[in-house]
Amino acid sequence: MTKLSVNINKIATLRNARGGNSPSVLQAAIDVQDFGAEGVTIHPRPDERHIRYQDAYDIKPVITTEYNIEGNPIESFLKMVFEIKPTQVTLVPDSIDAITSNAGWDTVTHKSFLSEIISECKKQDIRTSIFVDPSLAMIEGAANTGTDRIELYTEEFAEQYALGNKKAIEPYTKCAVLANELGLGINAGHDLSLDNIQFFNENIPNLLEVSIGHALICESLYLGMENVIKSYLQKLK
Repeated sequence: MTKLSVNINKIATLRNARGGNSPSVLQAAIDVQDFGAEGVTIHPRPDERHIRYQDAYDIKPVITTEYNIEGNPIESFLKMVFEIKPTQVTLVPDSIDAITSNAGWDTVTHKSFLSEIISECKKQDIRTSIFVDPSLAMIEGAANTGTDRIELYTEEFAEQYALGNKKAIEPYTKCAVLANELGLGINAGHDLSLDNIQFFNENIPNLLEVSIGHALICESLYLGMENVIKSYLQKLK
């Protein structure tokens, strides 16, 4: 069964809108695991507009499943990761002012840079994943960095699927087949939702993990977080 890791960034966005500690990011991390999620994901950014670096430290002791920290591997981010030692670090090439992740790595151009970071993560027993577009060349490039996994950037699939274009899954399936051949684990994330997750999961061989935040939190406003998480788990079976 594909694991569900819940990204709780949007909980922090809501908290930060009013100051204080409501809703509590720490309690959200506890609750999503109690509701059945197999992991907690956060994506701190340098301006700390949602998850703060301190949140990353505070959450670590309450993790009973897996802890995935995403972000651009700038010096401050790597310092935090090496101190916390999460289960997994997902390397994302975010620009400083990006509203949300909007591109995967060019794993060929940045091979040396990524390889050096991944090597250090492995020395510290941190599983690594590289955020990539559904491109065969980028999958091959990722394998050459020594990463454990890739995370397929799924925004294009989600947009096309919503328009009724189910063929949009084809590049992702081809990339997954190649990743399996190259010995890479496969994660996926960005704009996956209750509407498209089952179809995506059924067409990606050996999909290990999906990281879902924005859609899951939006759906929870109407259906309740526990119900939504259980719905995702059912669709991922």
